[in-house]
Amino acid sequence: MKINKSIYLSALVALALTSCKTAQTSYLQDLSTLKPITSADQLPTRKSALPEATMQRWSHLDILKDTVPGMSVDRAYQEIIKNKPGKKVLVAVIDSGIEVDHPDLKSQIWVNPKEIAGNGIDDDKNGYIDDIHGWNLLGATNEEQLELTRIVSRGDDGSAEYKRAKKELDEKIAELEPVRKQLEMMEDAHGKLTKYLKKTEYSKEDLDNISKDAPADVAKAKNIGYLLISRGKSAADFIKEYGDYVNGQLKYNLNVDFRGRKTGDDIFDINDTKYGDNDVMGNRDHAKHGTHVAGIIAQTRNNNIGGDGVASNNVEIMSVRAVPDGDEYDKDVALAIRYAADNGAKVINGSFGKYFAQNSQWVMDAIKYAAKKDVLIVVAAGNDAMDLNPEGEEIKRYPNDRIEGTNTEVADNFLVVGALNPSFGEKMVANFSNFGNIDVDVFAPGVKIYATVPHAGYEYLQGTSMASPNAAGVAAMIRSYYPNLTAPQVKQIMKDSGVAVNKEVIVSGDKDDKRNFKDISTSGKFVNLYNALIMADKVSKGKK
Repeated sequence: MKINKSIYLSALVALALTSCKTAQTSYLQDLSTLKPITSADQLPTRKSALPEATMQRWSHLDILKDTVPGMSVDRAYQEIIKNKPGKKVLVAVIDSGIEVDHPDLKSQIWVNPKEIAGNGIDDDKNGYIDDIHGWNLLGATNEEQLELTRIVSRGDDGSAEYKRAKKELDEKIAELEPVRKQLEMMEDAHGKLTKYLKKTEYSKEDLDNISKDAPADVAKAKNIGYLLISRGKSAADFIKEYGDYVNGQLKYNLNVDFRGRKTGDDIFDINDTKYGDNDVMGNRDHAKHGTHVAGIIAQTRNNNIGGDGVASNNVEIMSVRAVPDGDEYDKDVALAIRYAADNGAKVINGSFGKYFAQNSQWVMDAIKYAAKKDVLIVVAAGNDAMDLNPEGEEIKRYPNDRIEGTNTEVADNFLVVGALNPSFGEKMVANFSNFGNIDVDVFAPGVKIYATVPHAGYEYLQGTSMASPNAAGVAAMIRSYYPNLTAPQVKQIMKDSGVAVNKEVIVSGDKDDKRNFKDISTSGKFVNLYNALIMADKVSKGKK
C-alpha cells in the first residue's frame, strides 16, 4: 500500500526470483500454457438476473464466461486444480466465534494436535489450556462499547482525541433518535396488522386483500407493511434485526455507562494474557458473523447443501474469538494475531475494524510479529462508503499496517479488501464499501454472499467482512499449491494477478461520484483465483 508502487513491485519481483533458486514444491502441473484473464473492460453489463442457485455462488463465477465479477473459482477448479490435493493450510478466523459443529464446517475445523482435549492441562505449553480449536479471548463477553465510547467514558483529558470522540459520539446518538422513532412506528404498524389480519405473519397477498373499508390506522399500517416485507424477510424478522441494531447501539455501543467485558484482565496491560477460555464458539447466536466468514473460506464444496467454500478441501479453520458486538479491543486483536501465528496459521482473516484506537501500536507490533512468522493477514476495508485516502486528509482506520501521517508500511504481509456487487460495470463497487488508493489493495465479492450461519443454517450476508474471506480463501489456495511462496509474494501475486478494470464506477453509492476503478485501490484490480494460480506457478518456478 505504499505510494511508490513501482519501487515496491520491483522489490517484490526481485524477492520472488531470488527466493526461488532453491528446490521448489508445486502440487500442480505446469501452467505455462494457460492464459490469464487480462482485462474485462469491453464486456457488456449483464442484463439478465442470475438464477437463485447461481446467485448463491456468484463469487465463484468467471468474469468472461458469466459477466459478473466473480473470482473464477469454479474455472480454477475445473481447468487447473482438477482434484489434485494440495498441502493443508491453517487459516485463522479472528471474529465473533464459529459454530464449530456446523455440518458444513466441522470437518474443516482445526484440531490442535499437541493438545489433549478435556484434561485441564496445557499440554503444548503455549499458555492456553485445552485450546483444541483455537482460543476465546472474550470469555463470556458479547456486547461491547465502541472505542470512541470507551474514550469518552474514561473522562475528558483535554486531548484532541477525546474531543474528536465526544463530538462523534454526540452525533451518533443524535442520528439514532429519528431511527428509534421509526422503529417504534414499524412496531406499532406491525402490531395493528397482525391484530387486524389475525395472524402473526403476513404476505403481500394478505396486505393486498385488506379491505378499502378497513380503519384508517390499518390502512396506514398497510403501507408500512409493504415496506417491512420488501426486504425478503418476514416483517417480524426484519423488525427484530432492525431493533437489535438500534437498541444495541443505544444500550451498549454508545452507552458510556455500559461495561461489557467479563474477562477480568487489565485491558491496558498487554502482558496480562491469562484470560479467556477454549469455547471458540461462545454464545451460538452471537457467532453468526464468524460462522459466515468461516463458511466463505471453508464450507464443504460440491455436497449439494448450502454454499461452497473457496478453499474447503485445502484448509483447516482455527477460531480465535476476539470480536464482540461492538468494537474489538486492541489488546485482544494483538494477542489473537500472535496466537494464530504461534500455532501455525499461514493466513489470518480479520473482518473487523474501527476508527479510534487506544493501543494501536500493540496491533502494529503483532502484524510485524506475524510477518516474521510468514503469515499473511487479510482484512476488510470497512463499510462506511468512505475514501480512506482523500487528498490532503488523514483518515484513521484500524487495524492498519501504515504508520499514521506517512506512506510507510511496517510490514509487507497485510492485504486490505474492498467489496464488489454481483454486477459488472459502473455499479460493481458495493455502495457501502470503503476504498482508497493507499489503504485498500484489492476488491473481491462482498454483496449477497451465501454461507453458513449458526443452528446449521445458511444466509446471504454482505459487507467488506464477506469480501475479506473471499480473498483469504484465494490466498489459502495459493499457499496450498505453492507452499514455497512467502506471505509477501502471495500478497503481491493477489494484487498483480487480479482482473484489471479501466472503467468509471460509482463509489459511496453516490451516482454523481464516479471514479476510475484503477484509482480506488493500490492494484486497480479485483481478486481472481484462476489468474493467481497461473502467476503463482511462474513465481514459484522463478520464471519472468
